[in-house]
Amino acid sequence: MKKSLILTCWLFLSLSVLAQTINEEYIKQNFTKIERYIPMRDGTRLFTSIYIPKDQTKNYPILLNRTPYTVAPYGEDKVKSFLGNFPDMTKAGYIFVYQDVRGKWMSEGVFENIRPTKTKENKLQIDESTDTYDTIDWLVKNVKNNNGNVGMYGISYPGFYSTASLIDSHPALKAVSPQAPVTDWFIGDDFRHGGALFLMDAFRFMYTFDAPREKPITNIDPAAPKGFSLPSGDFYKFFLDNQNIPLLKEKYLGHTVKFWDDLAKHNTRDSFWINRTITEHLGKVKPAVMVVGGSFDAEDVYGTFETYQQIEKTTSGTNNILVIGPWFHGGWVRSDGDSFGDINFGQKTSLYYQREIELPFFDYYLKGKGKFSPAEATVFFTGENNWKKLDQWPPRETREQHLYLTPELALVDSNTIQQDKFIEYISDPKKPVPFQEGVITERTREYMIDDQRFVANRPDVLVFQTDELTQDLTLAGPVVADLLVSISGTDADFIVKIIDVYPDTSTAKSPRDDNTIMSGYQMLVRGEILRGKFRNSFSKPEPFNSEEKTSVKVKLPDVAHTFKKGHKLMVQIQHSWFPLVGQNPNQFMNEFEATEEDYIKNTHRIYFDPKQPNKITLNVLD
Repeated sequence: MKKSLILTCWLFLSLSVLAQTINEEYIKQNFTKIERYIPMRDGTRLFTSIYIPKDQTKNYPILLNRTPYTVAPYGEDKVKSFLGNFPDMTKAGYIFVYQDVRGKWMSEGVFENIRPTKTKENKLQIDESTDTYDTIDWLVKNVKNNNGNVGMYGISYPGFYSTASLIDSHPALKAVSPQAPVTDWFIGDDFRHGGALFLMDAFRFMYTFDAPREKPITNIDPAAPKGFSLPSGDFYKFFLDNQNIPLLKEKYLGHTVKFWDDLAKHNTRDSFWINRTITEHLGKVKPAVMVVGGSFDAEDVYGTFETYQQIEKTTSGTNNILVIGPWFHGGWVRSDGDSFGDINFGQKTSLYYQREIELPFFDYYLKGKGKFSPAEATVFFTGENNWKKLDQWPPRETREQHLYLTPELALVDSNTIQQDKFIEYISDPKKPVPFQEGVITERTREYMIDDQRFVANRPDVLVFQTDELTQDLTLAGPVVADLLVSISGTDADFIVKIIDVYPDTSTAKSPRDDNTIMSGYQMLVRGEILRGKFRNSFSKPEPFNSEEKTSVKVKLPDVAHTFKKGHKLMVQIQHSWFPLVGQNPNQFMNEFEATEEDYIKNTHRIYFDPKQPNKITLNVLD
């Protein structure tokens, strides 16, 4: 009886420890926090917070996160509420290191957005790769009880720094996870997509982020930059009233114009952008890599797929894996991942990822703990709401299928056009198509998956759709829209959206709103834009010849979605996506120089030519 009581008490205490809440008090009880300035090879010192387990009976690997978003809280007596990418990591047995990157917050030096990679041609002496190398070298030599192995992770901008660590990596760096990594700010991430300016995000982000500082500061310093305050409650109205981008800069960006000026000056994919596209410089990668992202990431869905694919092209023999879930930007650690917007996924996808993939990845490569043999690509397919473990991405089992656009606004699986026809319509920059429904007080993350019925009846939005599907249709990979068009101006934007149309009999329920009608719901699966002048090259733009038939191909980022039997596949084509995307003046010019008078109407035609049909190319997984 006594022995049984002792065992019961022991089990109770053990479970209590396991269930102990992760918070600041837990961190203070179990970690010693130190702050150090780590010297770089050029003498610049980078501010670094280091959390070391108090249990010094064993050695620990180091997990490093380099960020431009502050390592706060500052002060060795002030600690974070959890360590690592999610609370469970706090107890996993690591030394956690956070660093303000060069020129940000408490670090010395000058900050540069997506700092260019040093090459023989540009003769730079330092870059983010050398700063990472120097940091790791100092850590393994100066932090007690480390086991000599370092891992690195980061979401979004810190994802860029994670990718940069792979270039001429330090021998101690064994495992790296770029997550939603900033990769190419001209073609597909954050501030430009298809060469078009993502106006709302760029303006709001750079207003604060690129604000100059006179000296190193903390996030609570009175001199820390303050966010943009909207004069009215409607961003659609604000940007329509400030269509003149030079005047917009003059009125609101006088304090923080450096990168905005760079955006204006480098309005083609020139050496400025190529030097800053980290995947152009990777070479052979040595550490194990796990690239992570969300299908509905509003910021960096392009960078996720591109980073994985470029490492596959440049490196053999390195374990480079891909994880894609049904997540918004960082949703794999910022939510349970059981739903997003109006769409249910039926399971806590984030918890599965955290416990079954990310933590085992770092434990295996940094501690030699456990078995870790994941699929090459672990991808959650929405629609069917199921994880698939694949031996490559896109899956080798996919087949190419075309859906053809018809003058009757249908999508069919064969070219049925018998004679030349066209549809004509007008896009007016004074009445641009909004990117989300209602009064736009913010750029919601849910726009990536929201109901598109609010624009389907506009005369400047073309809507094509299939009949009800007689069997499930699973897309796995990129989607390409091949269009034959003409315009009255010399330039135009082309936005293509792939949409899952729910049947009118759908009984699905929205997890966020009991009043949302899901029957007939038009779920955005993927949307993307191409600025027409870049249709043949992002480096050498070309004007359209007015009213001349011209081919335009819009490539959309990869899709992992099943259109269920009874649903329809819809394609919407439009020419503004406002104010998410800055408007095209519809003239061949630099939009940063356009005044209000330069914005003109465009008359569009989409042609139905038997010999050159409009089609959507899909990668179908049977």
